[in-house]
Amino acid sequence: MATIKKPDLSDPQLREKLKKGMGHNYYGEPAWPNDLLYVFPVVMLGTLACCVSLAVLDPAMIGEPANPFATPLEILPEWYLYPTFQILRILPNKLLGIAGMTAIPLGLMLVPFIENVNKFQNPFRRPVATTVFMIGTLVTLWLGIGATFPIDESLTLGLF
Repeated sequence: MATIKKPDLSDPQLREKLKKGMGHNYYGEPAWPNDLLYVFPVVMLGTLACCVSLAVLDPAMIGEPANPFATPLEILPEWYLYPTFQILRILPNKLLGIAGMTAIPLGLMLVPFIENVNKFQNPFRRPVATTVFMIGTLVTLWLGIGATFPIDESLTLGLF
């Protein structure tokens, strides 16, 4: 914890400065030139040294070159894109898949209007908004988990 010098309010010079609104630099350590000229460059050079040393000691590995003619069988996006990826996988027509993916932000834009139907903040007193939220969450989880399964088991999650 830093040592803080408390102001001496009985000092007449400080009282005059405080009357003019200028007393904040009278106590403590000023930022100029101490911090900005001496501490800040040390922090910047230390950060740069850490980045350079990590890059030298553990360089990023370059993988094999990309081959556009050899696509892996199961390509998965990042985990937060699993539900939309699953929508594209299960719908037979890709235009329907794009329409389904477009329906997600459009549905999210409707949430504030559903929320304003009822004036209560308690979720149990807003049954429409709570039901829409719970169904949306369950469908998102179902689609997200199903995206990790092969296409023939993805809708049933491999359960039946």
